[in-house]
Amino acid sequence: LGTGLAAGTIGGLLGLGGGIVLMPLLRFGFGLPPMYAAGTCIVAVFFTTLGGSYRHYRMGHVKFRPLLPVVAAGVASVVAASIIFPHLDVRDRWVDLGIGLVFALIALRMMIEGLLRTRVGQSASGGSGDIGGSLTAKTAIGAVAGALPGFLGIGTGGILVPAFTFLLKAPIRAAIGGSLFCFCLNSLISSGFKMAQGYVDFGLALPVSLGTLIGANIGAGLNGRFSSRVLKLLFGIVFVYVALKFILSFFGVRI
Repeated sequence: LGTGLAAGTIGGLLGLGGGIVLMPLLRFGFGLPPMYAAGTCIVAVFFTTLGGSYRHYRMGHVKFRPLLPVVAAGVASVVAASIIFPHLDVRDRWVDLGIGLVFALIALRMMIEGLLRTRVGQSASGGSGDIGGSLTAKTAIGAVAGALPGFLGIGTGGILVPAFTFLLKAPIRAAIGGSLFCFCLNSLISSGFKMAQGYVDFGLALPVSLGTLIGANIGAGLNGRFSSRVLKLLFGIVFVYVALKFILSFFGVRI
């Protein structure tokens, strides 16, 4: 429950879905095999995105119509990836490697944003839910982001938030709110597949999910009340270590 509460709060605050906190704890703290860690994580992350996206919607950071191409492409991608997922069971170390590489990119992004004096994408309309960009760009972003929950069981905040801010020039709060909303449906679909495929540890998933649901609302409420530059820099440094832990696990090395 405490793990879920912490993960949900961080996920709601930074728009990361909580999976970046949950996955290493499930994999190395609770000792779940890679496939079961991915399945259990995505169930809990769904509740993070559900609570966080609802809170951001109420604050006016989410508008549905501009996000429809991202959602549609993400749904198609997550369904395809979820169908392929069971075939990774005999090579589950590749799940560790994939998660490690994604975490490395997320850690790099967080450290860069933490070092910047201004938040990229911030504008006078920082509270707006408007996300512009072409249909092609939104479709491509949604398709890439949808593969992560399907294959790896982790959230897409590390992909969607920088894509919305850097590529689509969206205000940061709209990017965070839009990221949580788009991933909510993707994580629901991925969770359904992984429960049906038997890759969810319900003894862990239920209390963790309750914690993330509560924490996501707390994190979303804290968003915008203080600068998260230092927080992002610190978490970026920590997750460099986490990324190395996953990557080295692929090679059978423990740190």
